[in-house]
Amino acid sequence: MTLIKTNYNRRSFLKVSAATGGGMVLGFNWLTSCTPSGQEMLSIPDSWFDINAFIKIGENGVVTIMSPNPEIGQNVKTSMPMIVAEELDVDWKNVIVEQAGLDTDNFRRQLAGGSQSIRQGWQSLRMAGATARRMLMEAAAKEWNVSTSELTTENGTIYHKSSNKSIGYGEVSTIAAGLDVPEEVELKDVKDFKIIGKSKKNVDGSGIVKGEPLFGLDYKRDGMLIAMIEHPPAFGMKLKSMDARVAKSMPGIVDVITVQTEPEDKQWSDTNAFTTLVVVLGNSTWEVMKAKKTLKIEWEWDTRPESSDDHEQALAKLLEKKPDEPGRKDGDPEGAFRKAAKVIEKTYSAPFLAHNTMEPMNFFAHVTAEKADLVGPIQTPQYLRKSVSSILGLPEENISIMMTRMGGGFGRRLYGNFGVEAAVISQKIKAPVQLVYTREDDMTQGTYRPAYKVKYRAALDDENNLIGFHVRGTGIHGGPVFANRYPAGTVDNYLAENQTVESNISTGAWRAPRSNFMAGAEQSFLDEVAEVAGKDPIDFRLELFDRAINDPVGEKNDYDPKRYAGVLKLVKEKSGWGEETQGVYRGVSAYYCHNSYVAQVLDVIMDKGKPRVKKVWCAVDCGIVVNPEAARNQIEGGIVDGIGHAMFSSLTFKDGAPEQNNFDSYKLIRHPEAPMEIETFFVENGIDPTGLGEPSLPPIMGALANALYKATGERLYKQPFAQQDIVLG
Repeated sequence: MTLIKTNYNRRSFLKVSAATGGGMVLGFNWLTSCTPSGQEMLSIPDSWFDINAFIKIGENGVVTIMSPNPEIGQNVKTSMPMIVAEELDVDWKNVIVEQAGLDTDNFRRQLAGGSQSIRQGWQSLRMAGATARRMLMEAAAKEWNVSTSELTTENGTIYHKSSNKSIGYGEVSTIAAGLDVPEEVELKDVKDFKIIGKSKKNVDGSGIVKGEPLFGLDYKRDGMLIAMIEHPPAFGMKLKSMDARVAKSMPGIVDVITVQTEPEDKQWSDTNAFTTLVVVLGNSTWEVMKAKKTLKIEWEWDTRPESSDDHEQALAKLLEKKPDEPGRKDGDPEGAFRKAAKVIEKTYSAPFLAHNTMEPMNFFAHVTAEKADLVGPIQTPQYLRKSVSSILGLPEENISIMMTRMGGGFGRRLYGNFGVEAAVISQKIKAPVQLVYTREDDMTQGTYRPAYKVKYRAALDDENNLIGFHVRGTGIHGGPVFANRYPAGTVDNYLAENQTVESNISTGAWRAPRSNFMAGAEQSFLDEVAEVAGKDPIDFRLELFDRAINDPVGEKNDYDPKRYAGVLKLVKEKSGWGEETQGVYRGVSAYYCHNSYVAQVLDVIMDKGKPRVKKVWCAVDCGIVVNPEAARNQIEGGIVDGIGHAMFSSLTFKDGAPEQNNFDSYKLIRHPEAPMEIETFFVENGIDPTGLGEPSLPPIMGALANALYKATGERLYKQPFAQQDIVLG
């Protein structure tokens, strides 16, 4: 058992009086990211659903946990209540979970992003369950006039073994609700976990399969109009004139208006290039889509933007320029390169990428003079509320936001412009609206993964030891280099630098920001350095880790080299690295991001002159795995997503206009192109959980590039790989 204080301040655990009809209710504003959900197994009083932030225990023993965090498909809606149920020691089948609305009075981190939900919520969720369990035991102890130390619990029942007494949680929940919160509680030892570490099915799985209304597009309200937008066709353009007479005369069309959607108090989440919009409103999506096509709009240039070629040139030019200050400098890298026996220098690049959420962008809003009700798929509800408050002139406390389940996000739904737009439209027409983007609307609006370019240099001595390492990166709206990540700390002479190219093309976080490019480039380069040094790629990496373990350079290295080397050794063992198979070409990669370590081996075969991924082995150190089946799904999804974008995806511009606006021109991976098999292995070390939703994507791009080199004999330096003849055959 681990003893943990409950009162890091007493107000952080708010005990609420017993609910109507009896029962125990525990509210806690430190439940920062509990995103539970579950299938209702037993009925409970309807009045309990009116409370926002709490654990509820009904008289029949059913436990309900509200879910503050958005569910984006990462399955925290199943995994997080598992943590509470574990410490509460309740039967999993009696757990119900509901999605909470935005409530900053009771929840601190109602956000989905950065693969942080489990990591940030781990201790608070455990404390919630353990504290409730302790109070229930104290209630039973009072009933039986015994010491709490004589009691045990199991599956929602309290036992006093010496007297052979037992009582269910529900039977003492009302008494427990009147007790003081204990000063400290005991948390379970990892070895005693019965729910954590055991696979549980997605609690929304049945509803998703049955088509139940879980998503933003499913939301309906009486009197609701459908709204669709038209924005400028190119970045840097603005509205000059509009003729909407035909559209307004069409069946089902209520109005065509223009709106301004830029909040006065802009936040990082207000990334949006197009703030003057034409809006068509009507009774159905189909009627609005047809009317939208009849609009006669004239646009004019405000600021002419760069083309994709201009971006490429700007990135390349800045790559040759030394920045004013390095991100990190160890030793004398310039001297190391001057005296090197061999210097390897390579440049890598990647294009803009679209997010392409499966569920089209949408949001519901009903704004009146007094308040605003918003419902939809948003990763950052608190930031959205602030932006809506700024632009509508309503106090934040008069704005309610309810999060729906999201059909994908990948970072796109961090940026709440679509919610702001829905609110502005509703306020202007004085009616409830559901704003719906077409795929073309979304892909041409932004917000995009930035284009990047990075140059690596490595210096080897006469004995092929790495004596110098230099990395300089450039990117749109920010450089991609992580100065303190591997191989920082492994070489005496090290230099890391970043440069930034500004653009009026809006960019934002895309799954595993920056890492989604840097991992592939870094791991491709390290393979090439290993080859020049005449060393096995895994052995070469492990040599560097040995240096970081035994005699690290610098004190700012942001990774644990033992854990890093551990996943590499594990994937080497599991994949049978070194065992050659005719016609199979292998690549390896390892990367650290979102506080987790991932190593991968990828096998490629050639099928009619084209590459096919036969199998991927993946070793992961993310600490304790709460829900293994869901964790494997996350890992596999990241691998498939990474392979697809590295191979096929690219978004380009001509005169500021995106040249790809749907899946006929912007290719995503298809089923036959996915790996035939993926095998995942988790390191069991008992360490608190870390990130999982993003870490498997970045390194797979490097493993793929290294395998393709073995298959074709040509190195790949530019994504997407499939646009290069050496890959297509």
